[in-house]
Formats: sequence, C-alpha cells, structure tokens
Amino acid sequence: MTAGDTTSATPAFDTVSIEVDAEHGIGWLFFDRPEKRNAMNPTLNREMILALEVLEADEAVRCVVLTGRGEAWSAGMDLKEYFRVVEAGPPHVEVRARRESAEWQWRRLIHFSKPTIAMVNGWCFGGAFTPLVCCDLAIAAEDATFGLSEVNWGIPPGGLVSRALAETIPARDSLWFIMTGEAFDGRRAAEMRLVNEAVPSDRLRERTVEVASKLAGMNTHVLRAAKVGFKKAQQMSWDEAEDYLYAKLDAATGHDPDQGKQQGMAQFLDDKTYRPGLGSYEKH
Repeated sequence: MTAGDTTSATPAFDTVSIEVDAEHGIGWLFFDRPEKRNAMNPTLNREMILALEVLEADEAVRCVVLTGRGEAWSAGMDLKEYFRVVEAGPPHVEVRARRESAEWQWRRLIHFSKPTIAMVNGWCFGGAFTPLVCCDLAIAAEDATFGLSEVNWGIPPGGLVSRALAETIPARDSLWFIMTGEAFDGRRAAEMRLVNEAVPSDRLRERTVEVASKLAGMNTHVLRAAKVGFKKAQQMSWDEAEDYLYAKLDAATGHDPDQGKQQGMAQFLDDKTYRPGLGSYEKH
C-alpha cells in the first residue's frame, strides 16, 4: 500500500495476496503471479475462494478491488497447467479444477455481499474476462491490453467467457474479437461497456480509490439489495421482478441496523438537508 494507508494483518498465499486499507474501507485483492502475467492456475483458483472468504468476513472491508501485480491484470488460464497437467491427470482432477474456477470467478463474485471493482492495470486475456465481468464495476487503464486470442491457436474461448461477453458487450463487437483474435485497449473496452471507465494509467489507482471509497462510505445493506436486485431482475419478467424487488426493498430497509431509509427520508422530507442526486444522506 502507499504511504499513509492503514493496513491490517491478512493470511499469506502463494498466488494471490490481500491488503486491507482500513482507513478507506477497501480490501485489495491481487492476482499475484507476475512472472506468469497473473495467469490463473488451479492453486490460484483455490486461493481466490479463500481470499474472498477472508475479505467478506473482515468488517474493516466495505468494498473489494480486484487487480494484478506487475504489468498484467490476468493473462487468463495458465494453459500449460491446464492442458499439460490437469487434463493429463485422472478425471477427478479436471472436475475439481473446473468447479473451483467457477466457484470464485462467477459464483462468488456475482453474489458477493460487498461491492466489487475490477481495476484492470494491464493484460486481460481469455479466461480473465469472466471475473472481470462478474465484478460489479470495472475501471481500466487506457493502455491496458485486452484480447480473446484463443482462435489463433485453434480453440474457442474457454470456460464461461462467451457468457460473460454476452452479459456486457454487443453481439457484433463480441463476435469480432472472438473470431479475429485481435487485441484492443482500455479505451475500446470502455466504448463497448466492457468496463465503466478508462483512465490514464497514472490515474488508475487514484480513480479506483475514489470510486471504492464512495461505495465503502455508503449503506452496505442497501447497496447489496440494489445490486442483487438488478442482477436477479435481468432474468425475470416484469411481474416476477415486481414481486421480487418489493420483497428485497422490504428486507433491506426492515433489517438495516443503520436505519438508512429512515435517516435518508427524514433528511429529505423533514429536515430539507438532503437533495437526491446531489450526494448521499448523512449517516448518524
């Protein structure tokens, strides 16, 4: 962490690492195989599951940022380990590897109880698109390099990459990069809405901290209800969504120890101290 950051002790891992900035409520989760451009191998997948559990349980962490050590976010699957080690082993080894990669890359991230931000600091290729999309928000360096190069060596995109792309990118753009294998930069990623923003690399951390701090300062119960409600409603009819979202609203406001709805409404309707759209209500 930079000078002045407040950190707390966290477990040691071999392929990932955690830094907790308690002052700002941010948990930094790193792909930590810089010598392999942070490629995801079975060990990393197992450790990511454990690391997310640590961050979810840490009360000092109110927002999680997923990023990479060195010059890469993640180069995707570690092809050597998967195609030369995992697939050469007994069937249960491959089954476990697939299960553990899916467990954190989409199941945990999609349903994570705290806001998540992907901070794409460099290379993002292949299988790395899945956790990128499954983070709630994403900010990339303008010169970050993205690519779906699998077609160049004779295979389609692996895992759930195609499903992730369908969640975020228009079909024409998705098929262009899937079928040509061409790379693109952070600016293009933002144009296609694969990421929310692309900023100069020297401002990437600053901008990410700004957004993460804003989320960390908000009501966690309401944020969770808002993001889960949106994701669930995407798959529902209007009638189903009405029932579900009203139930989530009641649950979020009825079991909120911060009494966020009551505070916000009182400041807006009674005290006239809060104006929606121009900031957050003041938490007491």
